[in-house]
Amino acid sequence: MKTHTSWTTVLAAIAIAVLAPVTSAQTPPPSPPEGFTALFNGLDLNGWWGASTEDPRRYMALPPDAFAKKRDASLADIRAHWRVKNGELVNDGRGLFLTTDKYYGDFELLLEYKSLPRGDSGVYLRGCPQVQIWDPTNPREFRNGAKKGSGGLWNNSPGAPGKDPLVFADKPFGEWNLLRVIMIGSRVWVWLNDKQTVNGAIMENYYNRKLPVPARGPIQLQTHGSEIRWRNIYVREIGNEEAIKRLRERNNTGFRPIFNGKNLDDWAGATDAVRVENGTLVWQRKKGGTLYTKERFSDFVARIEFQLPPGANNGLAIRYPGRGDTAYEGMCELQILSDDYEKVTRHKIDPRQAHGSAYGMVAAQRGYQRPSGEWNYQEIFVVGPTIKVELNGTPILNANLSTVTKFMGKKPRGKDRKEGHFGFAGHNDPVVFRNVEIKTLVK
Repeated sequence: MKTHTSWTTVLAAIAIAVLAPVTSAQTPPPSPPEGFTALFNGLDLNGWWGASTEDPRRYMALPPDAFAKKRDASLADIRAHWRVKNGELVNDGRGLFLTTDKYYGDFELLLEYKSLPRGDSGVYLRGCPQVQIWDPTNPREFRNGAKKGSGGLWNNSPGAPGKDPLVFADKPFGEWNLLRVIMIGSRVWVWLNDKQTVNGAIMENYYNRKLPVPARGPIQLQTHGSEIRWRNIYVREIGNEEAIKRLRERNNTGFRPIFNGKNLDDWAGATDAVRVENGTLVWQRKKGGTLYTKERFSDFVARIEFQLPPGANNGLAIRYPGRGDTAYEGMCELQILSDDYEKVTRHKIDPRQAHGSAYGMVAAQRGYQRPSGEWNYQEIFVVGPTIKVELNGTPILNANLSTVTKFMGKKPRGKDRKEGHFGFAGHNDPVVFRNVEIKTLVK
């Protein structure tokens, strides 16, 4: 199964599309690389509307009639400031940003742009700013980092990974720049003119830095004070297996398997509650309990893949002492819970019971899980009293348990535990785990 297209192939396809002779007065339709579709048809603005720098969660939450009214009202502004000329999108430097009708989750985006001196633009990902495009020779922007060039995630916090491009990659004015963006969860990779400028950095949510960027949203072409032209705009939606592969490859050093895929020789506890099948751990129906490693850990990074049936419940035992309920005797039980749990079971939960939460103590962000039956990829960081969770490339929990003073029910006795076993807290549902790995951290 092909999971990606090489950048060399992409460049060749774009070159063919750009240089192919025109045999009629009409601009030929775009010719996307294999696996991609065209966001711009080369003829008109079909498939686009206009939005500004505004939180996409707000308009995505509108009722259909209210959203249609907002979309339709934007089109006059779009027609006033955007036009199509010779197969290119041209903006005069003013007006609303061109915004796709379709919303995207994980994707790869290819486009070319050409700007003028003093230009300032960008590409909004899922409606959030932005992959930066600007004039690196503009002295007015030197204090903001323009000399470093385009291709960074400019709206990230100062000093945060990705804010500044890794290398200078802009071409001289008058030449077309090639931009490639991959977004998986909140993580972003950027190449400008075949030079990598961002390497898997978390894109912060400009509108509310306490929240991750939305799981889905539109792609936007920003305009800001100077003419800019765009062409050959292509997108490819990234499948789940490819997304997991890229997330694993991003951080692949120092991990070792703690489940060998064959048996439970390295595990203790509820060994009768699971079976090993085709390299996976499969929980049995109506059999709960805690399955945990014989080895103990202090500070570590763990990564797992899991698959949930509808309404499923399980958990991760963090620094478990080997006895009792891990939610109260261990540092915490980290929830593994299907996002549709309430709908399926008709049982309302406390936010501190949602997936990724430190059970009964700190709530995780919701809405970043794959649909039931698909594989999820999760990383867990445990350092001292701090626990962080990243689900499918998006940070959903960052908690210092030593500061927690309010609890759902009784206070967990083990929340300040400094070491213990790692494991699974089964709750009678056939949840499946695979590729269970850990990296110990040395202080």
